[in-house]
Amino acid sequence: MSPVVIVLLVVLAVVIGLLIFLAIYGRKLQKKSEESQAQMKAGAQTVSILVIDKKRMKLKEANLPKIVLDQTPRYLRGSKVPIIKAKIGPKIMTLMCEDKIFDLIPVKKEVKAVMNGIYVMDVKGLRSNLDAKPVKQKFFQKIKNKIVNNSKA
Repeated sequence: MSPVVIVLLVVLAVVIGLLIFLAIYGRKLQKKSEESQAQMKAGAQTVSILVIDKKRMKLKEANLPKIVLDQTPRYLRGSKVPIIKAKIGPKIMTLMCEDKIFDLIPVKKEVKAVMNGIYVMDVKGLRSNLDAKPVKQKFFQKIKNKIVNNSKA
């Protein structure tokens, strides 16, 4: 066999080994994630909160408790996370929430939130249903809609 074929076979073996390793490691991480989600749901409470403000900001700037910053890995401290400032009873607290519900949370309104510690996992409207914001259309989608609407008229 020629040296080129041998090199290609070695590279192919390394790539296959790497893919197998990543599959096993990914499965292990997924199990770990599912277990932590189950633990969070087990300790969750439903609380009525008044949302004062919400924005995406860096963990360092969010005025979260010091223990939260200490437990966060260094490389994630500069990343932006969804932060909610809310009034829970007489206290005003800074809370974190999931990305998928961040857009649903209305500002200056009272909602029922499913929380675990300072982490908001789900929200429901207290007096009315929550409205999802309309999905922002991309440039070409806007042009396509205009063309379709003009051709109908």
